[in-house]
Amino acid sequence: ATSEWTLDYPPFFAWFEYALSHIAKYFDPKMLVIENLNYTSRATIFFQRFSVIFTDILFIYAVHECCRCVNGKRAAKDILEKPAFILAVLLLWNFGLLIVDHIHFQYNGFLFGLMLLSVARLCQKKYLEGALLFAVLLHFKHIYIYVAPAYGIYLLRSYCFTANNADGSLKWRSFSLLHITLLGLIVCLVSALSLGPFIVLGQLPQVLSRLFPFKRGLCHAYWAPNFWALYNAMDKALTILGLKCNFLDPTKIPKASMTGGLVQEFQHTVLPSVTPLATLICTFISILPSVFCLWFKPQGPRGFLQCLVLCALSSFMFGWHVHEKAILLAILPLSLLSVQRAKDAGIYLILTTTGHFSLFPLLFTPPELPIKILLMLLFTVYSFSSLKSLFRRERRLLNWPETIYLAQLVPLEIFCEVVFPLTSWKQHFPFVPLFLTSVYCALGITYAWLKLYISVLTERSSVRQKAE
Repeated sequence: ATSEWTLDYPPFFAWFEYALSHIAKYFDPKMLVIENLNYTSRATIFFQRFSVIFTDILFIYAVHECCRCVNGKRAAKDILEKPAFILAVLLLWNFGLLIVDHIHFQYNGFLFGLMLLSVARLCQKKYLEGALLFAVLLHFKHIYIYVAPAYGIYLLRSYCFTANNADGSLKWRSFSLLHITLLGLIVCLVSALSLGPFIVLGQLPQVLSRLFPFKRGLCHAYWAPNFWALYNAMDKALTILGLKCNFLDPTKIPKASMTGGLVQEFQHTVLPSVTPLATLICTFISILPSVFCLWFKPQGPRGFLQCLVLCALSSFMFGWHVHEKAILLAILPLSLLSVQRAKDAGIYLILTTTGHFSLFPLLFTPPELPIKILLMLLFTVYSFSSLKSLFRRERRLLNWPETIYLAQLVPLEIFCEVVFPLTSWKQHFPFVPLFLTSVYCALGITYAWLKLYISVLTERSSVRQKAE
């Protein structure tokens, strides 16, 4: 009841903020007064920026560990063309993470550091350490539950079953009761440490209601560029068509039901309205093929990374009230695959360029316009040039339709930032730039998701045929 900004993160993040408060009081104690809403000062801003930079140390270490896991067999005369160096730049200077954390202001860096470090530990076959890091991560930010199926299946398949048959199939007699017990203990102990006090005090329902606020509606105020953005756009188009053809009653249609910029529940006009259960079912169905591939044809760390990215993308595509920033959950781990195969590099370029462009609305003030354009341009140029140099012997990383699609982001940005504000439409239809950005980027992200899925399924099919 004190503030509209409630803590909707798991308990470990609350402890993290509590620890920060003991340092923050030396900068400006007024920032710690809960009733002091919308308070700002130079000392407060300095502390917030400095704390984000300091916690990024974990992210830097995680990137270092991930670079050690990259296959170094690809020859390169210059260190700048080595996969490990390219990967380090793609992760450390990731445009999306840079603007979300250091301009928009959040603490995603050290959280992604925990995730990448857990990925590195699994690639290094340090399964218990990787499981512990991921369990801790879940209790810092529960959005990472999107990729939990990939972790669960991979640990069960690679750690709890200690041997395979000659054809790569599962050897059921190799199941280790000790290993699964150790994994269970890690999960239970971390969960008890995080949620135990709330269970004892009878406050667990309140925690869960904050973590999963289903009353916020299907989409965020700015639609994340996913399947539901396309679904909403289709409903709007059918509504306009229905009104022109006199199939719908104008008095029964709510104005700006989905485009009012509000975080709330709403009903679709023509298409069936979507419930949280429907999004859960869609998400579950969409991740099943990747999980099955990981179980039956694990292919080691590469298979795990593919499943992780697909789980993240599938959850982004069909999840309930998805934030646009969640696309980073797929972009960052896909970076590890992009430096290993040309096909993955092409998918990475499409997903990264489109996903990063979809974050532009987060920075909406005029002084931030040249900053975000320049930063994205620098990162995008490096991504294309470095990966093209790495796979110079391969065919083009992108075909012509893909190149044309990405090139159209330039006129879209000019229209949204320069042309539209000068028109009279801005007063009557202020949501148009967000609408166009979301829908256009949704097309690219959907394409990248489908292309990656097809690539993984084709790869697993060819591996199976060779085994036979």
